[in-house]
Amino acid sequence: MNGLIRSASLCWHRRHRAGRNWSHRWAFPCRFIFLSSDVGESVPSDWAPAQIVEQLALRKANATAAILRERQEEKSSLVVGADTIVVVDGQVLGKPKDHDDALSMLRSLQGREHEVYTGVACVVADSGDAAAAHRMTKVYMKPMSDEVLKRYIATGEPDDKAGAYGIQGLGATLVEKIDGCYFNVVGLPVSLLSDMLAQYEIYVF
Repeated sequence: MNGLIRSASLCWHRRHRAGRNWSHRWAFPCRFIFLSSDVGESVPSDWAPAQIVEQLALRKANATAAILRERQEEKSSLVVGADTIVVVDGQVLGKPKDHDDALSMLRSLQGREHEVYTGVACVVADSGDAAAAHRMTKVYMKPMSDEVLKRYIATGEPDDKAGAYGIQGLGATLVEKIDGCYFNVVGLPVSLLSDMLAQYEIYVF
């Protein structure tokens, strides 16, 4: 990979709280900054789930890299972007529009298996060199009544979550088991990210 970063600022898209929590848990030989970029998340209807999350992660990371270049803060900066979707029966579930939409999503997920895809993108801010990859985790949600689902929705936790639940919060009580990376369901597959950062000589340990 060209443009190795030896002394870097890692720039996370601000919406991804998983990135903020993870960066506080592990020490890195670089500083973190969190930037927000407003990018559209519409994609062609024929894109596969893996393509959706990788391209949206790239879109977010590239937009944030452009902000750094405008500020002339791009030197030695690596931008990390991520995007997560839930897929059931081939249908992509993003964030719910309202509580009725959240209920519809959770009804379609309860009592069965679905897939969670997260794409991760790394962009070297000054050169634009980029890489993207993804992980998929199978999640098995237990059967639940509408009454239980409505009580969960009333907590407000589903409002900004793909598929209308957050496994790192109260939503953990909805999940029976998973097959794959837990952090992928949270929104940032840290094992994948650590491998990608190693390409830029940034190491977890």
